[in-house]
Amino acid sequence: MSEEKKKCLFVGRFQPFHNGHLMVVSGMAKVCNQVIIAIGSANAEKSLKNPFTVEQRREMIQRALQSQDLIPKYDISFIEVDDKESDYDWTNQVLELAGDDVAQVWTGDEWTKKCFQEKEIEVKDIKEVPGISATQVRQLMIEDGDWHLKVPPEVADYLDTIGGVARVKSLA
Repeated sequence: MSEEKKKCLFVGRFQPFHNGHLMVVSGMAKVCNQVIIAIGSANAEKSLKNPFTVEQRREMIQRALQSQDLIPKYDISFIEVDDKESDYDWTNQVLELAGDDVAQVWTGDEWTKKCFQEKEIEVKDIKEVPGISATQVRQLMIEDGDWHLKVPPEVADYLDTIGGVARVKSLA
């Protein structure tokens, strides 16, 4: 018997959205009747860790998901989540924006896992795809490495269009 589909939440900074993120959303779309992508650190100051605005990150994600027909085929929506002083306030903000009926949170981040387990929400642990992380993508940008292979083609094109490499280098 198949498991009943549910509302699922994927929390990340997506700085930038990469192939590992795309794999997660693709998997979520198959088992969740609603996927909410929480774009974190929406209010963060521009830095090497957070070089792209929340609007730019949403655009990256939408372009990648549309190219795979995940949007509009599946119910995928976005929320923008500000950093907060306390874990309690942050978690409550996420649930207020996503709705209290979130059944599952998908994350590979220990801190995020802890925040939602404290609310007794099921956490699906994501394993990092070897060789793919946003930190690595940003580092490859700085070093003039081949970062394009680590992100969906639509994201690479968008980052080229907005001068993403120059921005990351300027913050290094």
